[in-house]
Amino acid sequence: MLSDIEIAHSVEPYEIGRIAGRLNIAQELIEPYGRYKAKIDYNALEHRTKKGRLVLVTAINPTPAGEGKTTVSIGLADALSQKGVNVCLALREPSLGPVFGLKGGAAGGGRAQVIPMEDINLHFTGDFHAITAANNLIAAIVDNSIQQGNALNIDPRRVVWRRCMDMNDRQLRFIVSGLGGKSNGTPREEGFDITTASEIMATFCLAMNMADLKKRVSRLIVARTYDDRPVRVQDLRCTGAVCALLRDALKPNLVQTLEHTPALVHGGPFANIAHGCNSVIATRTALKLADVVVTEAGFGADLGAEKFIDIKCRLSSMMPSAIVLVASVRALKSHGGLKKEELGQENLEALRAGLGNLTRHIENIRDVWNLPPVVALNRFSGDSEREIEAVRAHCQSLGAGMAVCDVWARGGQGGLDLASAVMKALGDRDRYQAHFTYPDDLSVADKIRAVAKKIYHADGVDFAPGVLTQIKKAEAEGCRDYPVCIAKTQYSFSDDAKKTGAPVGFRITIRGIKVSAGAGFIVAYAGDIMTMPGLPRVPAAEGIDVSDDGEITGLF
Repeated sequence: MLSDIEIAHSVEPYEIGRIAGRLNIAQELIEPYGRYKAKIDYNALEHRTKKGRLVLVTAINPTPAGEGKTTVSIGLADALSQKGVNVCLALREPSLGPVFGLKGGAAGGGRAQVIPMEDINLHFTGDFHAITAANNLIAAIVDNSIQQGNALNIDPRRVVWRRCMDMNDRQLRFIVSGLGGKSNGTPREEGFDITTASEIMATFCLAMNMADLKKRVSRLIVARTYDDRPVRVQDLRCTGAVCALLRDALKPNLVQTLEHTPALVHGGPFANIAHGCNSVIATRTALKLADVVVTEAGFGADLGAEKFIDIKCRLSSMMPSAIVLVASVRALKSHGGLKKEELGQENLEALRAGLGNLTRHIENIRDVWNLPPVVALNRFSGDSEREIEAVRAHCQSLGAGMAVCDVWARGGQGGLDLASAVMKALGDRDRYQAHFTYPDDLSVADKIRAVAKKIYHADGVDFAPGVLTQIKKAEAEGCRDYPVCIAKTQYSFSDDAKKTGAPVGFRITIRGIKVSAGAGFIVAYAGDIMTMPGLPRVPAAEGIDVSDDGEITGLF
């Protein structure tokens, strides 16, 4: 069996100018990075009116069995293209941390990949490096302001801006910096986040253009003063320098699938403490260029889709016309209580027990957001026909579209039924009027309660001591209208990763909040969220190599 990178190398890509032509982008509006990838001048396309309909791909709660959300997104786009639809993908960029860690890359898999996969999974066009540099420029200027007389009256114990790097490195989670005497800074405890968890990444991905980015960057909170006032980037007078580093990164990246379907791959914020989807600029650009745009959001629909709708769509005036919910027989049996080593055996009882997780997501999509759901059952080799038919009958009983897809093995051909189901859902779109989970004018605490009750199906929310005081302070400083971004485990509707399936009779505990002023949302922590991952016992890096003639192997 060929590996992902061997499959990718077996296909001859089209020159990137040819891919741009499929989207009616003039050659002078692309900036090639080699032969097979390019930046797009999105400003020059601003005059075009939106013509596309947006399809969001999300999933049930993740399990060790795997669901294949990115692979399904790519295969669906290829299948739509085979049906003659003018389609474009809009995906996140991979982070180097997972590439060299445990998870691997994020360019799809099998016959459903975006290429050149080694470029996309490694340095690509340098966007993440630019975001890292911009983040660390702010950190350096904060510490320099303290060193050079501290004119802003910054309390060194209350510097909240952390440095970042795009690599898994547990050694940097908590450090002491500024040692070595007065000339080397002020000693204090701090730490690093992975670049995808930085607030610059979230801010970058929600900006509409450079003017909007500058406004967002200027209001980023970096510290507090001795008298408890927020210190922002605009106070440091470095907004222009930060945005200069991000100028080229702000342009979306154009690549292609194995079947030469156009794809905009741009940005990649964490799906827990941020909104977990590609940039607003890339999605808006794609909607101007294609009739159907396929995009995805991180983790399960309770996190990724909720944040896509309540944060990204709310702040950018976009809304999906249909939602594809990815599941697999294996993952559903995992939610039904089976151990990983048992998932390859037919077990209808465990499957039916796990269908509660799928049901809850379908009902949220249909009843809370008022959007048409389509279930994509990602086929694995051990799935039995009886198990597949049980899922199909269950979806029919709920009035949800459903299609079995096999895009990993067959590419677009394996997604034709799913493409038909999606086009049917898009045809029914006029019957739906999409809703947010909560209105803008609710208090921050009530927004948190709304998500917990409507989406997680919790009995209520408990706020740890002092959290409601933190919320009132944030509201007093102008953040009452912000949407909320709840950071919790991705494995459960609850804040307990062990409560899989469709748990009931639980409450959500909010342990703290953080104002992400540049992104324009408030993070509410319902658990300890790791923002700097570590490497596993056997990192994926050990299997990656490059030949004498420069060919990379071992990526997946």
